[in-house]
Amino acid sequence: MPQILVVEDDLDIAEQVLLFFNASGFTTHHITDGSAVVSWVKANKPDAIILDVMLPNLDGVECMKQIRAFSMVPIIMVTAKVEEADRLKGLEHGADDYVCKPFSGAELVMRVKAILRRCAPGPVVSEAINSPAAICLNEDALEVEIKGVSLGLTKVEFDVFMLLYKAPKRVFSRQQILDHIQPNNFDITDRVIDSHIKNIRKKLKSLQFSPKIVASVYGAGYRYDERQIN
Repeated sequence: MPQILVVEDDLDIAEQVLLFFNASGFTTHHITDGSAVVSWVKANKPDAIILDVMLPNLDGVECMKQIRAFSMVPIIMVTAKVEEADRLKGLEHGADDYVCKPFSGAELVMRVKAILRRCAPGPVVSEAINSPAAICLNEDALEVEIKGVSLGLTKVEFDVFMLLYKAPKRVFSRQQILDHIQPNNFDITDRVIDSHIKNIRKKLKSLQFSPKIVASVYGAGYRYDERQIN
């Protein structure tokens, strides 16, 4: 039974969220203080996290940054802020999804279920191109390796990379990528794709690989460019 960690200091909101998840068959744990989050996640390894941005002692974005140092657990950020820039900031730091208060408890459960379905183990996919610097994808482990080095992608970043990788000559628009990784788009705009692409490129660059492996096509979108592997 999936375990959901709900990090929310507003007790009324937390009570409603817990009620919806418990009624949907999830087990839940509730934390109100940001300083207690990271150690609990390390010890208990939840299947997904609902993480409020504004928390006492340690805010949600900092919690997420620390969690991402050791775990790719799906994280949905929750905030009262509505500006798109704030949403993109959360996504840039590794959030898998984002909801703004007020929100529907039923919708939040649907989002978590959709993320967990995408994270469910499937057939192992291990592919390599014929070059000295092969890229290998393992869908079961949600892992992309170049020269045996893992990129450390989140689930959403892995989905984006795999979509492009499997059709290297095809250009995907932002909307097409968004439809692939988040079929129930709700209120998410296609600009979030730029944030995910930016994160993938930062990880490529940090490991001394060309960020242009994920290439931009001006006015059209993105594609995988195997020529950039050397």
